[in-house]
Amino acid sequence: MPAMPRAHGNGVELEYETVGDPAGRPLLFVQGLGSQLISVEDGLCRELAARGFLVIRYDNRDVGLSTWFDHARPVNLAAIWGGDHRSLAYTLEDMADDAVAVLDAAGVASAHVAGISLGGMIAQLLATRYPDRVRSLASIMSTTGNREVGQPTGEAASVLVAPMPSDREGFIERAVANAKAISSGTAYPFDAEAVRQGAARGYDRAYHPRGTGRQFAAILAAGDRTEALRAVEVPTLVVHGEEDQIIGVSGGEATAAAIGGARLLRVGGLGHELPPGFWPALADALIENADWADRAGD
Repeated sequence: MPAMPRAHGNGVELEYETVGDPAGRPLLFVQGLGSQLISVEDGLCRELAARGFLVIRYDNRDVGLSTWFDHARPVNLAAIWGGDHRSLAYTLEDMADDAVAVLDAAGVASAHVAGISLGGMIAQLLATRYPDRVRSLASIMSTTGNREVGQPTGEAASVLVAPMPSDREGFIERAVANAKAISSGTAYPFDAEAVRQGAARGYDRAYHPRGTGRQFAAILAAGDRTEALRAVEVPTLVVHGEEDQIIGVSGGEATAAAIGGARLLRVGGLGHELPPGFWPALADALIENADWADRAGD
């Protein structure tokens, strides 16, 4: 897949790639916590490209091959949770600005936008802060920022905050264990070998656990987006697994309730994951949402 020129904005360089026909409908994917652009797997990108999308995927700041913030002061998660944001390296609003920089670099005036987990939060901010850049919105296994909804289970919370091993084999095996802990294991059987291979690709491409902590701090510091989301007018799809332990399904329900006319796709047997068996259904839903938006724009 061809690498595109790096996007630049606010002193940050952002690595991105495109998949599909340059004349296709642009679909910007925004990644989750600590996830590199390759977390939107090649097979899913090809599935969407075959259905007419130009898929744009990128590394958020502080992950992958985008700018790292290792010069920043250590984050104090407890203080941030309590409202003291002085140790923040950046905010979710900054990360939404990064998404605009990627669209600018790709020469895309507006795109269909799909955000996964943390990426869903960023996509929501993109839609509220830059409504002219968003044709349709898909918020996938994400939440509104209201602390009363979408909270993780105890086991999942421990996965989020546990430090990852620094050695390659230790990292890979911990990644498998963590993925198994938060997967559904029902409708979509857990594929340990696929997770192992994905973790190895990520480690070899860019191992950077400190960035994950700073991204997590930005999540903790973010306010409740519920009222801002009421102003979103583009067709919106909310996707959430009913067995999601990282962001409970109530987060998706609250997101859909906040956005007028949003469609909520609750997926039985799905955890905090996008397994290959779910790709065709996800592609169908994204196409339906994009079609709705494009018809409204005619």
